[in-house]
Amino acid sequence: MEQFAHISVNDAWQLLQDNDQEAILVDIRDPQSFQLSHPQGAFHLTNDSIVQFTQEVEYEQPVLVMCYHGISSQGAAQYLINQGFEQVYSVDGGFDAWQRQTLPVESGVN
Repeated sequence: MEQFAHISVNDAWQLLQDNDQEAILVDIRDPQSFQLSHPQGAFHLTNDSIVQFTQEVEYEQPVLVMCYHGISSQGAAQYLINQGFEQVYSVDGGFDAWQRQTLPVESGVN
């Protein structure tokens, strides 16, 4: 995969539930929005946490990138592909769509 792929929120949720895949969801929204509410188990990926992320995550793991509406996540997803991650997805509709589908959310900082 030399370019990221698109994935719906429902397909993203299903991929996250598949223990064999060990997919990880990253939320790239601003710190205040992330702390207020974010997808359950999401990693808050920022300029400050990118080094930690690249050290902790296997490059073969599927990575799902989420923003507010699915626009900014596309650039971040391509960046991760360029860094060597093999399976990267931009979550279509972003956190807005995640909430509309009433998928699990939590608050606070992970």
